[in-house]
Parts: sequence; C-alpha cells; structure tokens
Amino acid sequence: MSSHEAEFTKQGSDVSEARTVALGIMDNVTTLEDHTLVAHRLSELRSLESDQNRFGSLVSTITSALAHEAFRNLPSKPVLIDTPVLAGAPGTAVLDEIVVVPILRAGLGMAPAIQEALPSTRLACVGLKRNEATLQPDLYFDGLPGDLTGVTVVICDPMLATGGSLGYVAAMVQERGASKVVALCILASQEGLARFVSAHPNVKVVVAAVDPELNNHGYIVPGLGDAGDRLFGLPVR
Repeated sequence: MSSHEAEFTKQGSDVSEARTVALGIMDNVTTLEDHTLVAHRLSELRSLESDQNRFGSLVSTITSALAHEAFRNLPSKPVLIDTPVLAGAPGTAVLDEIVVVPILRAGLGMAPAIQEALPSTRLACVGLKRNEATLQPDLYFDGLPGDLTGVTVVICDPMLATGGSLGYVAAMVQERGASKVVALCILASQEGLARFVSAHPNVKVVVAAVDPELNNHGYIVPGLGDAGDRLFGLPVR
C-alpha cells in the first residue's frame, strides 16, 4: 500500500470513528452517512470542481434529504382527497406550521429546500458573524418573532464547526418559548457536535456527515471550505 493510499485509508477510518462516537453518545443526532445518494452528492459538494451554481444545487438536494428525514413523523391528520380515478380517497395532511430559521448568510442556501419540503412555513432569519479572533458568534440581525411559544423551529446552518453559532441561535429560540427545535446541517465536526449536544440536549440534529476535526482556523476538515463564500461568492468589502 502506498503512503497516499495509507493516508486515505486512515482518513476514512477517522471519519467512520467520528460518526461512531457521535452516534454512540448522542441519541438525538441522526446522520445520513449510510445513504449512498447523499454520500455521492456530498462528495460532489466537497470537491473544488463544483462551481457556485453546482454548489448551490447540491446544497438544495442534500438539504431536501435532511428535511425529509428530520420531519418524517410530523403530526398529521387523515383527510379525503379526489384522485383521477377515485373520489374520497384517504390521504394525510400535516398539521403544524414550522418556523424556518436560516443563520445568515450560508443558511439561506438551505432555506428554499426546507420550505419546498414542508407544507406550511414561516421564515425568520438570524444574522451572525464569526469573530475571527475568538471564533465566537457576534449577532448583527435578529429577525425572530418575540414569542415562539408552542412553535416548532428548524434552524438551518450548513456547517456545524465549533457549534457556537448554532448554539447561540438554539438558545435564542428556546428562550422565546419554542416547543421543539430541530437543527439541519450538512457537515459537522465531531468536536463541535459533541459540544453542541452537551449544551442543547433537547435539540434534534440531522446532519449529512460528521468529519473528524477542526483546523487552527476553526474550519471543518476535510470539510468543504466556506459554505457562504461557495454559495454566494466572496463578500464585497
């Protein structure tokens, strides 16, 4: 085995170990790493060869899979519908309206797919900017309703790196009374996921994959780079 092949095998083992550890200690975490189609799209998403348009399309595809998994058991009621061949056929209607909370700006790339998947939604954005010195979030926009009592909230953030941004918003919506909080992420680091779940054990997390580490700049490794930049381009200074 060549040194390159050995390193590749080690990286695959590290990722598998990260997933095993995460799932072993976190009952409220679901990953889609065993879903072949999601894994294929995620590989495309990671690749430098995916341009901005392709990257956005892949984010939507993966987010749709996350949303369908996260909300497979939404409260519903039986209804009657008319099909082309039968009047009064049995059907199902979802009862709840879900508040979708994208963390700006990268979370905006996930929101349309979530709204497409769910029958009834409201959008409420939260703007956070990472402090590059502390790696902690700074709030610059609060678009949440003042009262979320009894409401189901889904927070969308492509990258759960340190867990700081997601934890900040989870605390905000819980403080305002949200009855159920779900977090949808495309990638998480093992370290950040463990930290988030420890701080927010009642938040359900659905993530496409768990990567083994963070680098010195707080980026997920192997990761996919800066999701916001790859979705929307570099910020105008």
